[in-house]
Amino acid sequence: MPAQSKIDMLEKICSSIEESKGVFVINYQGLSVKEAQEFRRSLTEAGAHMKVYKNNLVKLALEKEEQPDIGDILVGPCAYVFYENDPVNAAKAIKAASKKLNKIEFLGAIADGKALDAEAAKAYADLPSHDELIAKLLYVISSPLSGIAQVCAGPARGLVTALDAVAEQKNAA
Repeated sequence: MPAQSKIDMLEKICSSIEESKGVFVINYQGLSVKEAQEFRRSLTEAGAHMKVYKNNLVKLALEKEEQPDIGDILVGPCAYVFYENDPVNAAKAIKAASKKLNKIEFLGAIADGKALDAEAAKAYADLPSHDELIAKLLYVISSPLSGIAQVCAGPARGLVTALDAVAEQKNAA
């Protein structure tokens, strides 16, 4: 019979999985306490949080929560970055810390209900964020509209220029 502490930990992991939209699995080996605190702060700003759990308990929790199987990447020391909303922001925070510290690497992820390998998890960091996509969409929508407005204003602008030239000629004479 499993110890009560392990049962409690399994429930805690299940609630973390249930409350998040997905998880990135990273190797954090070699981080100092100060670096880990700084990394956790950057994740919090990105709407994510990092936890370290026993891999076997995570495997059980993923199975219990009916999540995709990522058991083959859960080897050695792993940290789990749970994100609440946007996986891109969390991935960007992980990638930024990875570049800065050279001690963090992607092992895999569960995003959009699918298991991802390390390369696919890294690819999320290269995508534009939700806000960037909205800005690009607004630009694409507004570009033709501003062009139409300029074309429609062209004849009126020409008329004003012609009337101004006539007025200048009459004033000069």
